[in-house]
Amino acid sequence: MVVVEGSYAVAHSVKMCKPNVISAYPITPQTHIVEDLSQFVADGEMSCEYMNVESEFSAISALIGASAAGARTYSSTTSQGLALMHEALFNASGMRLPVVMTVVNRALSAPINIWNDQQDSISQRDTGWIQLYAEDVQESADMTPQLYKIAEDEEVLLPAMSCMDGFILSHVYEPVILLEQSLTDEFLPPFSPEFVLDPENPMSFGAFADPSTYTEFRYKQEKAMEAALLKIEEVANEFNEVYGRYYGGLIDSYLLDDAEIVIMAMGSVIGTIKDTIDMLRKEGESIGLLKIRSFRPFPVEAIRTALKNAKVVITLDKNISIGKNEGALCTEVKACLYNTNLRVPVIGFMLGHGGRDIPISTIVKIINKAKLVEKGIFVESEFADLREELI
Repeated sequence: MVVVEGSYAVAHSVKMCKPNVISAYPITPQTHIVEDLSQFVADGEMSCEYMNVESEFSAISALIGASAAGARTYSSTTSQGLALMHEALFNASGMRLPVVMTVVNRALSAPINIWNDQQDSISQRDTGWIQLYAEDVQESADMTPQLYKIAEDEEVLLPAMSCMDGFILSHVYEPVILLEQSLTDEFLPPFSPEFVLDPENPMSFGAFADPSTYTEFRYKQEKAMEAALLKIEEVANEFNEVYGRYYGGLIDSYLLDDAEIVIMAMGSVIGTIKDTIDMLRKEGESIGLLKIRSFRPFPVEAIRTALKNAKVVITLDKNISIGKNEGALCTEVKACLYNTNLRVPVIGFMLGHGGRDIPISTIVKIINKAKLVEKGIFVESEFADLREELI
């Protein structure tokens, strides 16, 4: 165990996975990851092609070509950089290329903001990429080999995002167990795709599809996401067998079995929620946590099972669907519970936008509002901790 910056831990994890091609463009707060990787390459610690390109769009485009040629590929980005990749993200998924990318979550402009929320990756939820969200630095680092193994599985073959909260995780220094090369080689086999661009065996990737065939391509992507549901769970267990660390597969829980009030969230805010629950449990409160680790594919059945005893569900979103007045997790959970026997109210709170702090006091206020449901006072979705003097 060593004390390192979160970005270094992720870069070291990428090195252990032995990508053939890395292509990246610097943008705060992900830059330290690719800086560390470039140093590894310069020092001869990695044998790979490291490509400096002129934009994030070029970075993902280069990896699409490299992946189609059979290379294991990697990039990282954030915020406006991820937004610039938007068009090509569909290409990577539609061509079934298992590119792995770390998204260091950051708010989108305007106004310009470099701090954390999750609007950037949430805005890409329909591009056909797997999305896993990390709670802490150790999980961020350990998520990388897991995503390669999931994405490269022949039943899946989809690109994947490892999402970590910007600055909160990327720039923090904390104790981390760095991945070992021998164990990583045992866990993650070399990438050996069946279909590659090869002059000796010509084929087309991403070719033209007319209305008679296009729907079936989308259907197969959806089926691949369904296959990923099982693979994510399977790989989490395999990782635990090799490394002795387990994060849950699709979801994870904390003091959930007897909880009447259940808080659902993703990312680094999980730690604050756990501290809040510990404090309130000492006061006799029946509160638990359901951590969503996999946002895409969305674990509908696992969530339904986990919430079967809940009386109130609270969702915390570091994003907003403007015009819907609620966050993406809130919308997904409501849809998940619709048309079931679970008649549990779902209350959504949007918070942490642009890096605004989420202290224990804010979580307590949210829980107290949720308790009012029993008195018939029901707020479906609202912003938490608004500064009234700025409205």
